[in-house]
Amino acid sequence: MNRWLDFFRWLLPLGVACVIGATPAQAARIKDVAAVQGVRSNQLVGYGLVVGLDGTGDGNNAYTSRSLANFMQQMGISLPPGVAVQPKNVAAVLVTAELPPFARPGQTIDVTVSSIGSAKSLRGGTLIQTPLRGADGQVYALAQGNLVVAGAGASAGGSSVTVNHLNAGRIPNGALVERTVPTPLLLGETVTLALRADDFQTASRVAAAINRAIGDGTAQALDGRTVQVRAPRDPNERVAFLASLEDLPIELATPTARVVFNARTGSVVLNQAVKLAPAAIAHGNLSISIKSTPQVSQPPPFAPPGAQTVVTEKADIQIQQDGGKIIEVEASAQLADVVRALNKLGATPQDLLAILQALKAAGSLQAELEVI
Repeated sequence: MNRWLDFFRWLLPLGVACVIGATPAQAARIKDVAAVQGVRSNQLVGYGLVVGLDGTGDGNNAYTSRSLANFMQQMGISLPPGVAVQPKNVAAVLVTAELPPFARPGQTIDVTVSSIGSAKSLRGGTLIQTPLRGADGQVYALAQGNLVVAGAGASAGGSSVTVNHLNAGRIPNGALVERTVPTPLLLGETVTLALRADDFQTASRVAAAINRAIGDGTAQALDGRTVQVRAPRDPNERVAFLASLEDLPIELATPTARVVFNARTGSVVLNQAVKLAPAAIAHGNLSISIKSTPQVSQPPPFAPPGAQTVVTEKADIQIQQDGGKIIEVEASAQLADVVRALNKLGATPQDLLAILQALKAAGSLQAELEVI
């Protein structure tokens, strides 16, 4: 245990300032690339009712009426048989929240409320008490409060105007935590650091940085995503130990060469590790234009009975193909050169994906292609 105390005495007063001051330009802290395994948030979900709407609720939805009737029965109000509840001021909603790590009973968390019925707007509504459950079915929080909807809407005479989205809102600090989720932080003689991206070089550098600061054998890289660290057993010392580890600097590893293409927006992103080998590219555009013009043919004066006006379509089809040009792409080791070479083609982002795929198949593009 004396080794941990000596480490804290060295690191906290002077060591942190000295180490950070010597951090290289491409350095980062351990907390930027890894997190303690098991220390995470948990998703909660619940079904509830929003009341107090100005006629913008679900109306005669069966599940909304049944839910309201069940709630009224819990409040001691029994409806006569055959009486149907058709509320226009009530909406059925799903309530979601994130339970942060180390949350204790009595603390508050934010919740998101989303309509699942035919409600037109949740603006001005109030969520009645809704239990929020985890994946194990246990209730971990209770949500209730007034909704904040960042939108507005108006309608009159069959016309309507809507700003932002009216069928979802948030309740800041709208849920009270009722149950604690246990974490394995204080169990065992070791803690596990989980890297946010699998990389053997980064895992090795994290373990080496910890061993240099504390002593050989303190940290061990188990694989490309996990580093196991021996830590003090005392809770107070373990927390201080982990806080000190998070500020240790490491030199970032060279990222994997990758090209990311967003199929929905057409965005193409290349990181700095992308390289090109020599290649020749031919690129041309083929455009087809179809224009249809309606023409009306009317019967002449004194036409025989039965003559009718006829509407015909005149179609004009044009095909245009731009002259393809062959461009030689030289070997490049910098991202700026890669972008400059691709800009010579004058290709759109959609065409750029096809070109990059062809370069990858030809062995000229030294990068991974990822479509999101």
